[in-house]
Amino acid sequence: MGQPSFQASNAIIYLTYGAFLLLGTGLAWKMRHQSKSEFLAGNRTQSAFPLALNFIAAAMGSGILFSYPQLATLAGIQGVIVYAIASACPLLIFAALAPIIRRKCPEGFVLTEWTRQRYGVVTALYLGALTLLTLFLYMVAELSAIGQVVEALTGLDGLPVVIVECIVTTIYTSLGGFKISFITDNIQGAMICCLILIATITIGAKTEIKRELIVDSGLLNPSLVGWQLIYILPVAVLTNDFFLANFWLRAFASRTDKDLWIGVSVAMIVILIVLTLVGCTGLIAVWSGAFAPDGDGSVAFFLLLEQLPNWVVGVVLVMSVCLSTAAFDSLQSAMVSSASNDIFRNRLNIWWIRGAVILIIFPVVVLALKAPSILQIYLISDLLSAATIPVLMLGLSDHFYWWRGFDVLVGGLGGILTVFIFGTIYYGDTQLGGELILLEQGLYTGDWGAFGAFVAAPVGGLLWGFGAMALRLAVQLIQSKVRGTRFDALDHPTIIVQSEDFDAFASAREEATTTKIIGKFF
Repeated sequence: MGQPSFQASNAIIYLTYGAFLLLGTGLAWKMRHQSKSEFLAGNRTQSAFPLALNFIAAAMGSGILFSYPQLATLAGIQGVIVYAIASACPLLIFAALAPIIRRKCPEGFVLTEWTRQRYGVVTALYLGALTLLTLFLYMVAELSAIGQVVEALTGLDGLPVVIVECIVTTIYTSLGGFKISFITDNIQGAMICCLILIATITIGAKTEIKRELIVDSGLLNPSLVGWQLIYILPVAVLTNDFFLANFWLRAFASRTDKDLWIGVSVAMIVILIVLTLVGCTGLIAVWSGAFAPDGDGSVAFFLLLEQLPNWVVGVVLVMSVCLSTAAFDSLQSAMVSSASNDIFRNRLNIWWIRGAVILIIFPVVVLALKAPSILQIYLISDLLSAATIPVLMLGLSDHFYWWRGFDVLVGGLGGILTVFIFGTIYYGDTQLGGELILLEQGLYTGDWGAFGAFVAAPVGGLLWGFGAMALRLAVQLIQSKVRGTRFDALDHPTIIVQSEDFDAFASAREEATTTKIIGKFF
């Protein structure tokens, strides 16, 4: 096999982008008269099947062709199964929590709106900043991934492809907003499923496995990294999903809670199967002799393709463009909605928000061209979320009515500080302790550094949070005594009961009222 010709590669790539551009702009033109609220979100408008396709498209970018086969070459079948389950199953958290948050904050369409209501402005801005940072990092990772995919599959320079993808998605997303991203994701999600099925059948039929390499590789045996990942990956992926506004937008777009459960469940099953298949290509690459065990595992998938016919590479190329475009336009749409809601409270003219997202594209492209590891980009945001989300979500329970925004803020920052303290003690070096926050060594160092970081972040965050609560209560008690006022820091907060009669799509089986707790920062 060789790579497709220069002309064929360019035709496949740019015709695919051209089709998405025509589709997106055509739909945007039809919806050009939509209101700002319709541009930003689509609360209670979508049924189960479109939701499933959207979660599939939004959850899988072209980076899966690097990270999952790479993990397979390092942690074997154990790593493949753990990574696939840890990536797919956390989607169920949206089906479980979105109905609760929607009843508490019916006007919201991202997690930060509930945070503002529950914890106050400062905590909402903190979460908003982390959300935008996470979306930014994911955009960098996606552009870096598609550039590397194109270079590996065709030998072409990845920069023009990255630029064209940014132009295409920015045009139709800035014109049509969330609804355009949702509709195009339906089509792209269906295409991804079909193309992955074709690629899987072809790889299975055309690849020759050498039985002696199966035993020699040791990839069927459990490993230290594999056991560590059983804890690390669920914590990392589950908590990081809370920062992804593109998932929350889709969860709140569900017409009913039943639609949400069905859509997310179907998406979870499909994603689990797809990610397992993609991860197994790393195993097949080793067992077929296409990949040497001491090489760079991130290219295992592409080394495997070198043994297959040219048309298979063409199919994978179209699939990669679909994966990347679907993921990237979802992130862009989420960036628009999050920035408008979290920073400007939806008061700023939408064209200014669109302009800001266009400007953000420039640093995203620059960083994407320099990003060496797709997985490391994800890990940075994973550690931030592992420190913040546990202390944040305590407030979702009415039993923690006394939990305040100050406790969340100190807990989140304290969790990151705890990682630094752990790293300094574990490695005996402050510089290595600082590097552990960025996980510069990755997950596969063979020591307990990364594992300890993902233990220190949530545990440290909770300890710092409860410590901050104790300090806050002490200060408030002293203030009440000095001022001669009643100590009310542990009183139940004000609760406003609201009717949901305004929602024509609300299911008759769902609660007819919502409770809105007016939270405080301190």
